[in-house]
Order: sequence, then C-alpha cells, then structure tokens
Amino acid sequence: MEFIDAVRAGLVEVGNPARAPEMQRYMKSDLPFRGVPKPERTALVRTLFAEHVFTDRAVWIAAVTELWRDAEYREERYVALDLLAHKRYAPWDGLDLLPLYEEMIVTGAWWDFVDEIAARRVGPLVLAHPDVLTPAMRAWAGDPDRWKRRTSVLCQLKARDATDTDLLTDTIESTVDDPDFFLRKAIGWALREYAKTDPDWVRHFVDIHPELSPLSRREALKHL
Repeated sequence: MEFIDAVRAGLVEVGNPARAPEMQRYMKSDLPFRGVPKPERTALVRTLFAEHVFTDRAVWIAAVTELWRDAEYREERYVALDLLAHKRYAPWDGLDLLPLYEEMIVTGAWWDFVDEIAARRVGPLVLAHPDVLTPAMRAWAGDPDRWKRRTSVLCQLKARDATDTDLLTDTIESTVDDPDFFLRKAIGWALREYAKTDPDWVRHFVDIHPELSPLSRREALKHL
C-alpha cells in the first residue's frame, strides 16, 4: 500500500538512530525504535494524512491493521493509532472495530498503547453503546489479560458526568486485590479523574474500600 510505504519512508527520514536505543530502553520495548520524538511524528503524520486521504472505510481499516500487525518499529504502531484518531475518520468509528481494539490491547501489551486505546477508542464506544459495551467491560474486568482489565478500569477516563459509577465500581472491585502495579495505578488514575467531577463520590468510595492499595488510594486522593 502506497500509504504504508510513505509512513515507513517518512519515519526513516525524520528518525534519529542515536536516540533510538534509549527510547527502546525507556519503553522496555521488544520492538526497536526509529528514534522519532513525538513532535516530529506529529508533523510527519500531519503531512502524510493530508497527502493520503482515505475515501473507503475498509481501506482505512486495512491500513491501520497492516501498520499495527506488520510493524517492525514501534513508531509504526503509533502512526496506526494516530490514523485511528484522526478527526476526518471519526464517523467511521464503530462497534465493529472493538475486536481490532481488543487485538491491539492484547498484542500491544504496554501502557503507551493501551491507555490511548482505552481512553480514546474504547471509551467513546462505551458511552455511545452502553447496552452492548457495559457488559463487555465487566467481562474484560475479569479477564486473565491484565491489559484488558486495565482498559476496563480506564475506559471512562474522559466520561466526566456521563460516568457510569456502577461500572467504575465493578471494574475496580474486580481487580482491586491484584498486586500488579499497572492495575493499581489504573485504579488510582480512574478515581483521580472522576474526582474532578464528583469529589465526594470518590472520597466515599475510598473510605468504604479499605482494601485499596496505598498506590491506588494515594493517586485517587491526589488532588482532593
């Protein structure tokens, strides 16, 4: 695909091989980096997305999927997420993309990918299709995969006053006993964000859940 070739060539052009090893170490990534900082990637994708406009949803999905699955460098997966998030293609988001998001969560298996998908891809679908996705998030909250569980906790990060507190409660309680750092951090983060909308609810939640880890509790009450 011409677009894919352009992405890879562009990443080579703006990449800094000297920075790549340090970026890979910081992210603890199996995939190597091209050494492209985010500002340079943002400028690159702005140009690429202007030059390569998708007019067919299936081709757009195929481009995202190929970038993700065939990535040889981590930045290729970042561009896949950038393409999903582009405002031009917002009307093409839909429930049928949930399996792709799930695949990305499970195969990405790290916070830089998962948090973006949880908050910006899965979250809006939960708000738009609660009858379908609220049960799905409850199921993910009990999944053996920790990144699906993290997603279930974080999927309402941007929901504000539309937050389903029953769902938030259930997803937290499903994983509250897990010692995993990323799950405990997610619990605290989700509560901290909702505290901006309803601080009293969060204070009460923390009070009646003494089993919350110190990390989760500290993060939840950070700005209260």
